Amino acid sequence: MGEVKSGRDEEFQAFIVAAWPRLVRTAYLLAGEQYAAEDLVQSAAEKACAAWSKVRRADDPYAYVRRILVNQHARRWRRRAPELLVDAVPDAAGAEDGFARCDQRGALLAALATLPPRQREAVVLRHWEDLSDSSTAAAMGCSVGAVRSHAAKGIARLRQVAALVEFKDTTTIGGAA
Repeated sequence: MGEVKSGRDEEFQAFIVAAWPRLVRTAYLLAGEQYAAEDLVQSAAEKACAAWSKVRRADDPYAYVRRILVNQHARRWRRRAPELLVDAVPDAAGAEDGFARCDQRGALLAALATLPPRQREAVVLRHWEDLSDSSTAAAMGCSVGAVRSHAAKGIARLRQVAALVEFKDTTTIGGAA
């Protein structure tokens, strides 16, 4: 029995170590703050660990844990006032971005912070995570139509943000150049 539990623990540990950077990036975009993102991922990881036997049998364990993450974020959002996004992006985005895109990212993150929670979730999952409408709907726990509506409204609001208009020539927002 001890060897089975040890193998399960090692399997979960390997999974969470591999998924951690992507989960933190998604959580950061949802929560808007590095420490809140890490807390959110830690909370999702705890829930996933408790239900690991169910999670590992899922078709896509990462999607399962991402859904836990989105649900955790939604619960936290309902309980307290919205967090503000900071201007700096964690290094998880990768070194290839360089300093040239920092202003663009900062403006985009600040604009993202102005979106209502469901619009922010839809935009992050559809356009940062590059999920399909159906995968986003599954992660958000809503219909595909609701995802399309939230994402379209969120993108429309982002297109109206003055700070993003100046970057319109070099940045695509929701597929528009």
